[in-house]
Amino acid sequence: MKDDTTNKPVLLTMRDIHIEGRSEETWSPIIKGVDLTLHKGEVLGLIGESGAGKSTLGLAAMGFTRDGCRISGGTIDFDGTDLMKASEAEKRSLRGKRIAYVAQSAAASFNPAHRLIDQYSEAPVQHGVMSRAEAERDAFELYRRMQLPSPEEIGFRYPHQVSGGQLQRAMTAMAMSCRPDLIIFDEPTTALDVTTQIEVLSAIRDIVAQFDTAAIYITHDLAVVAQMADRIKVLLRGDEVEEADTRTMLSSPKDDYTKSLWAVRSHARAVQPPVAEGTVPVVSVKGVTAGYGAADILKNINFDVHRRRTVAVVGESGSGKSTAARVITGLLPPRQGQVLFNGKPLPPDYRQRSRDQLRQAQMIYQMADTALNPKLRLRELIGRPAQMYLRLHGKALTERIRDLLHLIELEPDIYIDRLPSELSGGQKQRIGIARALAAEPEFIICDEVTSALDQLVAEGILKLLDRLQTEFDLAYMFITHDLATVRAIADEVVVMQNGRVVEQGPKDEMFEPPHDPYTELLLSSVPEMDPDWLTKLLKERAAKAQG
Repeated sequence: MKDDTTNKPVLLTMRDIHIEGRSEETWSPIIKGVDLTLHKGEVLGLIGESGAGKSTLGLAAMGFTRDGCRISGGTIDFDGTDLMKASEAEKRSLRGKRIAYVAQSAAASFNPAHRLIDQYSEAPVQHGVMSRAEAERDAFELYRRMQLPSPEEIGFRYPHQVSGGQLQRAMTAMAMSCRPDLIIFDEPTTALDVTTQIEVLSAIRDIVAQFDTAAIYITHDLAVVAQMADRIKVLLRGDEVEEADTRTMLSSPKDDYTKSLWAVRSHARAVQPPVAEGTVPVVSVKGVTAGYGAADILKNINFDVHRRRTVAVVGESGSGKSTAARVITGLLPPRQGQVLFNGKPLPPDYRQRSRDQLRQAQMIYQMADTALNPKLRLRELIGRPAQMYLRLHGKALTERIRDLLHLIELEPDIYIDRLPSELSGGQKQRIGIARALAAEPEFIICDEVTSALDQLVAEGILKLLDRLQTEFDLAYMFITHDLATVRAIADEVVVMQNGRVVEQGPKDEMFEPPHDPYTELLLSSVPEMDPDWLTKLLKERAAKAQG
């Protein structure tokens, strides 16, 4: 956070903004008369749950709306230019040059067919800011400032040849290529593990400060916005709830809704009694080594998952978490070791497993948007596993689908014939849970199931999983990089790094020192609701590196 920026000139003024979205022939309000003022060099945090209108308002700051939306009222003044009256050519001349946008998913935003340096150079060359040779030299300098490895070489890689954190930093550098006055950051670290997130947050904050760039930082992570923003504006269903400087907002929020957002972070699952000695685990991973091609991704890993227990598997991207899930489900046969189910070895390849063995282990995926077939209605999405594994048809199948919708707290009469596009993000994830339950499994793998959800919706999903676990004696393997989620859901924790289990044990022990150095790094990288936390952490790590 910077010193007070409100004494600087105003860069952006949005007054009484109304934005509508079209459903068939009907226009419905998304943003309902919101005001926004941003000074040069200031960072404004926009927070609120899914559907609050954060991204819609952020895009409107560019004079832009997504397909199916329109700005139906209000004024937008960007440094003297009326964006409501400006022509498309005038707005295009501003976008990329004076106003830039950094999306949530860098992987989806880069063109996979072009090298990073080509995509970096496009905007400054097209806007006439610099030549191609100058753009390349500038890219090397910004890559260096963003602490990317081999800054004079990394730009010549394709997007798939760098990590998620590196790609996010490359996209931030690309947004800075024309030295814009304003950058809209739309959830730029949501999909990153905590150690990578620290690098990206630090790089974003430094480069914004160095160039005195104003920013709108959109996020549902309150601890992250505390590190980045000078002021915070809270939105709820298109309305402004309240706004204040960051320290005031964190210490004394006024509105009950804002207070509820703050309270979500304190939720933690109670410690359960130890598993009785001699109890057979539902799933045992025994000495598993596995990989792709000649490379070993997993290296002699061992862990157990017991009935009514949740084992959280944590670690940064590339640690082997999802590969372990693929081995358990039979999608990747191990080179060594085996997986036991209720004490009996499972065939290593899913094609060798019986229908009942396949039924017993189900999966809930991270991105419900891509996991649900958009052309199928909910009765088909939920009903197919019940047909396949339980041989249900006709009235019995319909009753089972309705029961499952009740279990996930969605009213069957309202939802059974809806398409996924007619659901919110949290509702889609609930359908993913119902689909997994339809097979009546004993074991469910939850793969980052709350990472794309805001904190209030995520809390609802975690409480639902908790209740279902107790109701059906389920065992969960919960893959996550969010240690706040670990506190909320886990009984035991397995920490992975570079394909190995570096530490494991009951949750209460894992959050108390002493730790393996890598576990300590993970724990220390979880943002706190303290505006000075990131600054202190970076100073401590710099001092350790020098000492």
